[in-house]
Amino acid sequence: MLWVKAFHIVFVASWFAGLFYLPRIFVNLAAVPAESHAERERLLLMARRLYRFAGLLMIPALGLGFVLWLYYGIGRGPGNGWMHAKLLLVVGAVGYHHVCRSLLRQFEQFTNRRSERWFRVFNEVTVILFAATVVLVVVKPF
Repeated sequence: MLWVKAFHIVFVASWFAGLFYLPRIFVNLAAVPAESHAERERLLLMARRLYRFAGLLMIPALGLGFVLWLYYGIGRGPGNGWMHAKLLLVVGAVGYHHVCRSLLRQFEQFTNRRSERWFRVFNEVTVILFAATVVLVVVKPF
């Protein structure tokens, strides 16, 4: 079980690293002047690759979490309300991941209307999701 748990943590942290950095690329994309085609294309290429890589990391993170829950019983039974809250945050993280894809498409299609400042705030959502998840898993407050 400890191997599964260790790899789950590694993949979750790696997935979130991608989710931390992808919106930073969006901040830069929102700030690129319209005439700077080469910089825009370079940032779009980075964003596409990072999105795909983060998606590949998400799959084993979720799969290993499911194994911990299903086969090892982590978070099941009475007194494990923290797991319900954690699962809600996981759904939020997966949703955030897909929202990033939608935002990337908007940049690709020249339809982004959001400001650099908006993306700076959007970037902080992952910090809140990650911190709240870690607190729930370590502290198990309910």
